[in-house]
Amino acid sequence: MTNAAPRKPIRKAVFPVAGMGTRFLPATKAIPKEMLPVIDRPLIQYAVDEAREAGIEQLIFVTGRGKTAIVEHFDMAFELETTMKERDKTLEVLEPTRIQPGNLVTVRQQVPLGLGHAIWCARAIVGDEPFAIFLPDELMIANKGSTGCMKQMVEAYNEVGGNLISVLEVPEEEVSSYGVIAPGARHLGSGGALTEVTGLVEKPKREAAPSNLIISGRYILQPEVMRVLEGQGKGAGGEIQLTDAMARMIGQQPFHAVTFAGKRYDCGSKTGMVEATLALALEREDMAEDVRAIAMRLLGLS
Repeated sequence: MTNAAPRKPIRKAVFPVAGMGTRFLPATKAIPKEMLPVIDRPLIQYAVDEAREAGIEQLIFVTGRGKTAIVEHFDMAFELETTMKERDKTLEVLEPTRIQPGNLVTVRQQVPLGLGHAIWCARAIVGDEPFAIFLPDELMIANKGSTGCMKQMVEAYNEVGGNLISVLEVPEEEVSSYGVIAPGARHLGSGGALTEVTGLVEKPKREAAPSNLIISGRYILQPEVMRVLEGQGKGAGGEIQLTDAMARMIGQQPFHAVTFAGKRYDCGSKTGMVEATLALALEREDMAEDVRAIAMRLLGLS
């Protein structure tokens, strides 16, 4: 299964962050949904941290109107840092928010035509290189002792090349809510469980689903996908769908799924955001005991 040809490293990642966040109104009227906090970090920070852990060098944000706060979050805050220094406060907490000039690039998606169109908007910056895609709404938290989702995928890419998507197993009764892969051969690689992808099905009925492995918001794709998107018409919902473009590449290039060793939180929904906040709080030594006590009290169990 291993492709012997030299592989270009995964240096660039695209973050589609142009969505309006209507499900979180009125909170997102003036604040990008990607800046909503999960405890003390905005959602976008988790995705960026995951990218940097995986060795990503250049972050490409596909933005829309009203999204400048995302870029400012990764800029130097001169007044804030000066004030903190004067008060002898450490700047360590701000270190993850600092991106070197040139390592963060933005491009506008002027018309909301779907995920595939958002990725296509980054074509000039991606160039002729394989690249990663992060959907920040999908908060991926690795199991203890494991690396982040994208690092697991990069390790798999270094073995098999081609295109990869992250997947998670879900109960069969939930498959109709997601994109599902049709699986081929499976084997265990150093980056996790690998499954050959022979097809992609969007929100199948339970009885027609080819597997219970759902696509979970992380991708490594070859640059040829941009040319597929270039000539692709609108699909479901009147939008240019990334899933349609990926399906056309199956059989043309190696295509595998990496079963993520961790948990996924759907922070595109309000209940998913609450779940993520509670789950992560319960894993933190500085607040787990207090949060557990609060939960017990609210549930009437204490």
